[in-house]
Amino acid sequence: MRGNRGRMAVALLAVVSGATVISALLDLQFDIEHQLTQQFRLLGANVVISRPRLTQTPTLDSPQPPSEILDAPALMDQPLVLRQVEKLPMADVAAAAPFFYIVAHAANTPVVVAGTWLDQIPGLEPTWRIDGRWVTARDDEADCLIGRRVARQFALVPGSSLDVQYLDRRAQVRVAGVIDAGGTEDSQIFVSLPIAQKLAGQSGGAQIELVQISVRGTSATIDRYTAQLAAALPGYEVRPIQAVSRAEGNLLDRTRLLIALMVALILVLTALCVLATMAALAMERRKDVGLMKALGGSISRIVSLFLAEVGSLGAAGGLIGSVLGVALARWMGQRVFGALIHPRWDIFPLTIALMVGVALAGALPLRLLGKVKPAVILRGE
Repeated sequence: MRGNRGRMAVALLAVVSGATVISALLDLQFDIEHQLTQQFRLLGANVVISRPRLTQTPTLDSPQPPSEILDAPALMDQPLVLRQVEKLPMADVAAAAPFFYIVAHAANTPVVVAGTWLDQIPGLEPTWRIDGRWVTARDDEADCLIGRRVARQFALVPGSSLDVQYLDRRAQVRVAGVIDAGGTEDSQIFVSLPIAQKLAGQSGGAQIELVQISVRGTSATIDRYTAQLAAALPGYEVRPIQAVSRAEGNLLDRTRLLIALMVALILVLTALCVLATMAALAMERRKDVGLMKALGGSISRIVSLFLAEVGSLGAAGGLIGSVLGVALARWMGQRVFGALIHPRWDIFPLTIALMVGVALAGALPLRLLGKVKPAVILRGE
């Protein structure tokens, strides 16, 4: 290796460069599912449970009176549905909450009231901005969240009290925070689920309108979870929000394919560079090989010496490239995902093994050394 420092340095540089990029891409490959999942969770819930004939969420100009909406067949058995949700593996669930809607009145003005688990809203709607604080108690009957349009209409701020009336039933709640959702939710009041059910006159709070779930993972994970939940809830409609799950799955599959193609291309280019270097070295070392054979060296022993040299080259380049790949992966993570890519230590042996394999594949010209004849070399031909 000392006798061919120039050529070996070129080969080492090629192996280090290839190992650096491959190590970074493999870090992204193993961490990309988590990063994309985190990004897509910003889109909110991706699985909805409802009745097959779910009525439209009540609005202020709904042609149906509130009593007809409540009596619609879209209402679900709350204990049954939530019990089945809790039976499935909860590790895949980022947040889940039931919802129950009524059209109530505040200061003689109709307003949509949504009863839910207020502590789950930050997990279901991570893009919502809030002025004030989130409600952390699930059954807190004192606090509520209101949309910014409601706050502007009734001149409410965090800490204000609000009287809500439905038919002859009343409830007084305190505004914990004003949310800015950028949609119809800005015109709604979010209260705890027991409050909405009491206003609707439900004894024991046995009915809900729908359940929203935010499931972690790829589109395949979401589809598998949806299938399990649908099997556990016959007669109910369990559906993924296709716009979210399909976009996530397509992007993840395409990114993985791109990374795999780039890794394969880099391995081929690195092997070609080593191949060119080894071909030149094989021609230069014909005299050395001829002298070794003349002294009684077997071709297997001679080739093993050269393969050890090439293998050491691949191992050294793979180790250096793996270390540099950690820095490259972090830079790529900040640029692409705006998040830190955590290095995986199992990438180091994998990258080193790949580089050793590539270096040995590039050593194919060493087979020419077996055709060297000592007599020809000793005659100076």
